[in-house]
Amino acid sequence: MIGLLPLMLERVGILLMVAILLSRLKSFRSIVHREHGNAEKISLILIFGAFGILSNYTGVEIRGGGSVSSQAWQTWIGPDGAIANTRIMGVVIGGMLGGPLVGTGVGLIAGLHRFSLGGFTALSCGLSSVLAGIVTGWLGRGIRVWENRALWQAVVIGISMEAAQMGIILLAARPFDTALALVKVIGVPMIVVNGFGTLLFMLIIQSILREEARTRATQTQQAFSIADETLPFFRQGLNPESCREAAGVILKRTHADAISITDRQRVLAHAGEGADHHVALQSISTRLTRQVLESGRTGVALTREDIQCSEPDCVLQAAIVLPLAVKEETVGTLKLYYKRPSRLDRAEREIAEGLGKLFSTQLELAEAEKQRRLLKDAEIKALHAQVHPHFLFNAFNTISSLCRTDPEKARTLLLQMSVFFRSNLQGARQVVVPLYKELEHVKAYLAIEQARFPDKYTLRMEIDPSLEPIGVPPFTLQPLVENALRYAFPSNAFAGKALIVLRAYRETSHMVLVAEDNGVGIPPELLAALGSKAVESPEGTGTALYNIRKRIDEIYGSKGQFRIESVPGSGTTVTIRLPVYNSPWEEPHAESFDRG
Repeated sequence: MIGLLPLMLERVGILLMVAILLSRLKSFRSIVHREHGNAEKISLILIFGAFGILSNYTGVEIRGGGSVSSQAWQTWIGPDGAIANTRIMGVVIGGMLGGPLVGTGVGLIAGLHRFSLGGFTALSCGLSSVLAGIVTGWLGRGIRVWENRALWQAVVIGISMEAAQMGIILLAARPFDTALALVKVIGVPMIVVNGFGTLLFMLIIQSILREEARTRATQTQQAFSIADETLPFFRQGLNPESCREAAGVILKRTHADAISITDRQRVLAHAGEGADHHVALQSISTRLTRQVLESGRTGVALTREDIQCSEPDCVLQAAIVLPLAVKEETVGTLKLYYKRPSRLDRAEREIAEGLGKLFSTQLELAEAEKQRRLLKDAEIKALHAQVHPHFLFNAFNTISSLCRTDPEKARTLLLQMSVFFRSNLQGARQVVVPLYKELEHVKAYLAIEQARFPDKYTLRMEIDPSLEPIGVPPFTLQPLVENALRYAFPSNAFAGKALIVLRAYRETSHMVLVAEDNGVGIPPELLAALGSKAVESPEGTGTALYNIRKRIDEIYGSKGQFRIESVPGSGTTVTIRLPVYNSPWEEPHAESFDRG
């Protein structure tokens, strides 16, 4: 019995060497890792069935009387002979990986082959192999192979199945005395060696799974890192400038030799090899790209002919073309080129496909952001359309009256109206305007109102001159003044006493804008809601205040602040804090400004 252990360990070593070699093959790793469909289960049956056959061939022959033969390859067993082998090890691993179908299939292959070799234990060993496959397959359904405890579960199952085989030999092999003598010789070595071999085999399987998991985690991290770097560019949509920057990032962070990004008609950017003839802004010329645009499915080229480059000496010989989709409509493609087809392996394809999906999501978010901004612009313009006709008609009536009594003042008011409506048009097209432009807007509005109600209102401005070029959202101060005139001074009791103060001053890295009045104030039940949402009240809806606050949040985020304070009977103060940049052109989304 003791002398059998080294021989059995030698046979296990042979099988483990084969297992290690298999673990280096991508096809085997893929079969082990993926969810097992019918094709994968058949592959597992064939692979581990082959392990069972190899175990039979490399077994150690035990002849009548218990003598051990060290013959290297067993092709036939005499009538009084048997073999000690590691057949059960392959059956156990196959069943644990693939479930009942695989376990049964592997057991049948290994068992039938063992039966074909002969010997007085042929039937009992063949039968025990099939039963081991069935039992292990059912037990394997509840075992998570990648967990550490699966190692010991596999060892226990392997030992149990081998012990069961010894029991079947005693029950089925005849004569019983010979079967008992055989079990005494091979029982302990086979149980120990099969348990040990199963442990090592499971370690190999777990190393495959964990290495695959690490690879996928690395790929995912790489894809998210690239997506994070390209986010500012793809959020601008598909245009030559943004795509050129994004292509440079992707080229630097992947193993591709060249990157191209297209829309549906032309190449927007190309970075890397072949840039001398793969020129941006040219029309799409390859059939593969057009097929991807039409089908919305990934395309792969593994030869220069598949790429269809117009340059016969182009160094690019392989490519993967990915669709970029927005709302399930393909709007462009991302192409990764390689100089050698072997570099376009499965890992590269998976990274590329992940990037294609992430970039499509970024483009869809960019489109949603664009639509949201268009909707917000429409809401602002609709608000102006509701307010300005009433204001315009009143102004015209005032100017019409002044034309008879004070033509020069009527002329001045017409100029102020021109300033007012020009500011409206400029503000509707820009995200921020210089503070001095917003103050001109306020002065023009107040000049028209004071012509209608002479000496009723007083506006005092306390403005830090250094802040005048700094950008602010348009329609920020004028609606505050308009709100004060309409709602803060409702009766003649304020005639000659109504005061509105506008302040602008620096506070560390922020500009503070304050609009203050000495009017009736805001009721406490409305104060909490104003600026946060539109409210229904006899005094108004608060839409203008809500609109101002919303635009400050959208443009400046947490760096901007909007606060309303009011004491009934004493007045209202609106305070706006905005970050100060070195110039108006550094404001978010700001356009260039002109004093003309």
